[in-house]
Formats: sequence, C-alpha cells, structure tokens
Amino acid sequence: MSVEVWGMIGAGVAALVAGLFLVRSRLQAASGTGKVVVLGPVFEAVALAIFAAEHFLAARDLMPIVPRWLPGPLFWTYFVGAAWLAAAISFVVWRCVRLSATLTALLFLIIVVTIDLPNMPKHLHERLFWTLTVRETAFGAGAMVLAGAIWGKAPVGAALKLAGRVILAPIFVFYAIEHFLFPLFVPGVPLEKLTPAWMPAPVLISYFVGATLLLAGVGLLVQRTVQIAAAGAGAVLVVLTVFFYVPIFLTEFHTPLVVEGINYVGDTLLFAATVMLAGFGAER
Repeated sequence: MSVEVWGMIGAGVAALVAGLFLVRSRLQAASGTGKVVVLGPVFEAVALAIFAAEHFLAARDLMPIVPRWLPGPLFWTYFVGAAWLAAAISFVVWRCVRLSATLTALLFLIIVVTIDLPNMPKHLHERLFWTLTVRETAFGAGAMVLAGAIWGKAPVGAALKLAGRVILAPIFVFYAIEHFLFPLFVPGVPLEKLTPAWMPAPVLISYFVGATLLLAGVGLLVQRTVQIAAAGAGAVLVVLTVFFYVPIFLTEFHTPLVVEGINYVGDTLLFAATVMLAGFGAER
C-alpha cells in the first residue's frame, strides 16, 4: 500500500475524529434537522483533508491539471493542497470560518473558470464534462452558503446564502436527471464508474438517490423547507458514502484502483457536506 493512500486515509480519519469531538457543543445546541446540518463542516473538513493529503503526496501526478499558461504548476499544486488543509482545520476547530468558507468558495469557482470552462468547446457534448463542471460549482456554492450564514443578517450574508442555494438547486435537479437516465453508474456524483456487479439493487439505489436530490433541489427554493431538504439529502449521501463507497474502496484496497476508490469516498462525502451546508442559516 502506497504512502499516498495511507496519508489520505490518515488525514481523513484524523479530521473526522477531531471534528466529531469538537462539534459536540454546537451539536447539543442545535435541534431537529439542525443537528444534521451542523455536521456539514465536519464532513467537509474530512473530504478536504483527504484531498489535501493527495495534493502533498501525489503532487507530480496532479500537476498536469494546472493550466499550461500558469507558471510553476508544482507550486500551485502544493498551494491548493495547503488551501484545502487550512480550510479543513478551520472547519474542525471552528475558527475564522467566515474567511475560510469564503476563500474555499472562491477557490472552487476559480478552478471552474480556469480549468473547466476553457475546455468547454472540446467537451461540449460529453456528459462527464458537465458532471465535473457542475460538481466543482456545487462545492463552491455550498461553501458560499456557509460563509453567508456566518456573516449573519448583513446584506452580504443574505446575498451569499441566496446565491449559493440558487446555484445548488438546479445542480441537484441536473444530477437527479442523470440518476434516472444512467442508473447503472455510481450514484451521488454520477461519474464514469459503473456500479460493481456485487452491489445489490443498483438501479433502485440510483433511482432513490436521484429522487432524493430532486426533492432537495426543489426544497432549497422554498424558505421553510430549506433546512429539512439539506439535512435529509445530506444524510442520505453520508449513508451512501459509508455503505456504498467505503465497501467499494475496501474491495479495491490491494488493486491499482485504490486511489480512485478513496477519491470516490472523499468526493461523495464532500458532496454530502455541500448539501448539508446549503441548510446553514435557514430559518427553522
């Protein structure tokens, strides 16, 4: 097993243990669906810690992703890893969250603008391109809502929350449609990986996740249902991560697909956290 894989596992586990320990007071203070939503930053931190470790330990493998016009690709690979690590620490210790959430949103949107959108003409008719592009956009929008919630009732806070949810709602619906049209691909973020043959009822799982995302997308646009939509869909995606993607990762543990497996775990958990963040600052 490579140092890269163990580093990613160790970073994720450390963030999870620390996050669950330090979130206790906020968890006790929350009520109802708010108890689920308050776990969003913890799961966000776990996923970001996993990807931060990957940036540090496999920098040269990730370096080609950096746009060619940007000098010093290795530096920017480490820079993004450091940014994810700083955000993960901030979300775990719950300090400087307004700043870290704002910068996290900004970095995800910069990735969309500098990496995804320039490739649009070449991949305009490819499902995977749009899936990845809206995924990064969603991650940025979730952090945007969290930043807006920390800003409070200030106009900038309200604007960030509204913008984040307006961006997320159609993305959830878009992903829901993908689940219905391509049910044999893995659910959550419907990428190019097919659901393993040993996984029971793959089509049923895909339809269920798709229906959940569809309801969540609609629910985000109605003020009184925002938090329950975010909590419900977020909880479903966390369960999906634990009981769908973790078993897949374990079956790939001693294969060349092990890095891909842990990336799918982190990716789906980050999407789950993004959905939960959409419920921050919502009126109960």
